[in-house]
Parts: sequence; structure tokens; C-alpha cells
Amino acid sequence: MADTVLLVASGIALAALVLAGLRMVLGPTAVDRTVALDGMTIMALSLIAAYAYFTGRGIYIDVAMVYGLASFAGVVAIARYLEGGLK
Repeated sequence: MADTVLLVASGIALAALVLAGLRMVLGPTAVDRTVALDGMTIMALSLIAAYAYFTGRGIYIDVAMVYGLASFAGVVAIARYLEGGLK
């Protein structure tokens, strides 16, 4: 039962990742693209965690944590640049 729920949730996360990618490509402003990038990162993190569960390899959780920290730093840097804080 739990595997089925996680598999359905992974499918939904994959669909959300594709839709966020579409928003990143079509977004009219840089802010739209930044938010889409952040959303894509969150969906990728959830897919990495689901993959770790399905394969039984906990090392992928560490990979997801490092990826999340790097993504957070990147989004903060982009946001600071967009509001004129970085020059």
C-alpha cells in the first residue's frame, strides 16, 4: 500500500517537474523563471528521495540534502541579483 502511494506521488512530482520546466522556458519575467527553477529543485529532491526508498540505498538522501543546500544558495543569489543587491 505504501509503495503504491509513493509511486503515485512520484508520478505527480514528475508531472509537476515537467510543468515547472515549461514555466521556466515560457516565463515572461526573470522572477517567474526563478520561482520555476526553485519548484523544479523541490520536485527533483522529492524524486531523489523516492528513488532512494525504492532502491533501498540511503546514500541518495545525502545527495538530495547537498543538492537542496546548493539549490537554496543559488536561488538566494539569483534573488539578490534580481533585486539589485549583487553588483
